Amino acid sequence: MVEEIRVCVRRLPGTEDLSLPSYMTEQAAGMDLFAAVAGQTTILPGERKLVPTGVVVALPEGYEAEVRPRSGLALKYGVTLVNAPGTIDADYRGEVGVILINHGPAPFIVRRGDRIAQMVVHRVCRVVWAACGELSATERGDGGFGHTR
Repeated sequence: MVEEIRVCVRRLPGTEDLSLPSYMTEQAAGMDLFAAVAGQTTILPGERKLVPTGVVVALPEGYEAEVRPRSGLALKYGVTLVNAPGTIDADYRGEVGVILINHGPAPFIVRRGDRIAQMVVHRVCRVVWAACGELSATERGDGGFGHTR
């Protein structure tokens, strides 16, 4: 069974026509976020733009939301997020925005109501660092950056 939590959301004025973040299938992990642009905006090849969603969320303490690219936009148009995943902290109360970048060869048009990203909500834990003189040994050790082929 999937855990459900209650998250308060507010639409910004002038965005009442847009959908709230929505799961598009029954078992989807991410909710689609919708563009709250006035009409449309164009992202040129190599350009990045902050695209508004028109929503403000109040995540419960102990949770965060990650804003992630939509695979279809990445595959078809080369459009993704600059800071993937973007993090929305539980104490943030501003508009959820999506920083899109166009890696494709052609201008990309974002229209009002387009699905531009997805948002996944997670529990978080707080780390308390314990300074240790020695760390436990592993088979991998300090091998990294392509070490495991």
